[in-house]
Formats: sequence, C-alpha cells, structure tokens
Amino acid sequence: MRKYLAILLPLALALAACQRETGGDPLKLTGKMFVFNYRLAYATYLVTLEQMAPLPDGTVVRAEFENPTGGAALTLERRIFPNLPKVVLESPDVTCVKKARPYKVTIAVVGPDGGRLQSIETQVTSSADQSILPAKALVVGPGYDKNPEVFKDGKAPAHFEMAKCSK
Repeated sequence: MRKYLAILLPLALALAACQRETGGDPLKLTGKMFVFNYRLAYATYLVTLEQMAPLPDGTVVRAEFENPTGGAALTLERRIFPNLPKVVLESPDVTCVKKARPYKVTIAVVGPDGGRLQSIETQVTSSADQSILPAKALVVGPGYDKNPEVFKDGKAPAHFEMAKCSK
C-alpha cells in the first residue's frame, strides 16, 4: 500500500500542477484611438478588446468615455458573444477633441448576475484636433451623394468651413 501511495502522491501533485490557473483577466485591451470621419464630419473613440478566457453567456461590457466638451461621460453597453474573440467599442460622436490631450475611458466587464468580472481604465490621446474636420458632412444618404449644403449648385466651395469647438 505504501508503495502505491509513494507512486500516486507525486502523480496527483503533477496532475494538479497542470490545471489552468483561474482569476486572470478575461479581456485584454488591444487598441485605442480616435477615429475622424472626414466625409461625415464626426469623431468617435474606438477601443478594441480581445477575449483571453471564456465568459459566461449574458456578459456585457459597459464603457464610459470622457466627454471632450465636459459634462457627463458618454456611455455604451455591448453584449459579449462567446464565439467572437474581439470586442469593439465605438463611442457616440464626440466634439472638441484636442490634440495631445489624454481622455479617460473606463470599462467594466459585468457578468450575467450583475457582478463585476473585470475593470479596465485607460486613456486615449488624439494625434489631431477636431478642427481638421469640416463643419458639415461632405456627403449625405446611403449613396454618399454630395451634401447640397456644402456643394452649392454641385460645385465645391473655394474654402470648406471647418469644425469649431463651442466650449
């Protein structure tokens, strides 16, 4: 009996050491930036995450993006789909983005029971001011037709009016 115990005990310890560790973060931040859509004259935050571990069905990601104009944070909630390894968070449109200024983003991963599984805090810094965008969208509609408010009689103006920050 002792002989079997001497063989089984090290074998059991070796197998226990092979178990996957738990408690690691289920999502990893893989990208963050501002997206300036010149044609449609808007800017948004874009944050990407990658699933590092399986999450329970019904898990959601809640993000809060600092509002560049001040005031309440812009919020977003996205459901996590177990078979999609990437999570893309795009904020509502923002205005008054300033070059080289860091803006805060807070992300909470919330399980189906409402418990917080992970928290991520990061900052997004733009390489350009929002003043590079036109004041009005250059195109409208699903066919990207020229915006008649910008292109009078179908002709481009001598100078495009650029976006201005109202704050």
